[in-house]
Amino acid sequence: MNENKIMQQITAIFSVFMVFFYIGVGFFLIIYFDNSVLDKPIRVIIGSTFIFYGTYRAFKAYVQIRKLFLPTDKDDK
Repeated sequence: MNENKIMQQITAIFSVFMVFFYIGVGFFLIIYFDNSVLDKPIRVIIGSTFIFYGTYRAFKAYVQIRKLFLPTDKDDK
């Protein structure tokens, strides 16, 4: 059982890194990426999708980290 909890904790920490990746790629596509292959509207659509998905993942990671690292009194009973 401890091995499963440790694996869930590692997954939760990895999720935080992925949140930074998704949000970073989204901002990179919208602001800094200046390539003539992709038109500006396509970059904004794809970048916005990355940012919204990163925000969703941030919320899910926050909930998972609170559950795994900050147990409530209900979990002890």
